[in-house]
Amino acid sequence: MTPGSRGAATPPSGGEDRLPPVLATSAAIALYTLLPDRLVPGPHYVVAVVGVLLLIAVLVTDPRRLDRESQISGTAQLVLTLLITVANLVALVLLLHELVSGRGSGSALLLASLQVWATNVIAFALVFWQLDRGGPVRRHTRPRADLRTADFRFTQDEDGDTVEEVARGSSQHSDWRPAFLDYLYVSTTNSSAYSPTDTMPLSHRAKMLMAVEATEALVVAVVVIAKGVGGLS
Repeated sequence: MTPGSRGAATPPSGGEDRLPPVLATSAAIALYTLLPDRLVPGPHYVVAVVGVLLLIAVLVTDPRRLDRESQISGTAQLVLTLLITVANLVALVLLLHELVSGRGSGSALLLASLQVWATNVIAFALVFWQLDRGGPVRRHTRPRADLRTADFRFTQDEDGDTVEEVARGSSQHSDWRPAFLDYLYVSTTNSSAYSPTDTMPLSHRAKMLMAVEATEALVVAVVVIAKGVGGLS
């Protein structure tokens, strides 16, 4: 088998580690729960309780590694991601309303804006992670020929012809496949630079999602945080 064909006919062993996305999801739920009352429509515990129940459903079906496709786990993870994303978007809208109405202290707005920004990073990381190449289970358990068309092109996908110590970890030579931390990095850089950095979106949906995330992050950084810092003086 040539280096370029490695993994084309046989799937990789095992599945992706469940822990990183679970920790990130838990952090997003905690960040949302700690937002000020006026930025949360209704009681704080509603989103937290529903989120935890969905997370438990995910863990029960796939407790350690994502090595098998489960409709219950996939649906619970999708609903959980949508819940975090929509709840955080509502919090951002309410945060902007606080600015327009002139209520709230600068320090409180600054802290809340950072919570919204961090939750936004995690939410879109989860979205990217679930969409690309058919999702985490398919990416790490199927031969490359069975993967869906990629939504993102990572540096490991194109550095197979570089110096040996770099090429060794490429997709071509090691059958490298992206995991959750790779998508978390993409989401963080997109929210910081407001554009792709070393990972390029390929599909229309990936481009639109990155555009939405960058716009939300820009609103937080330029409007909310700037106003909050100004209120500190």
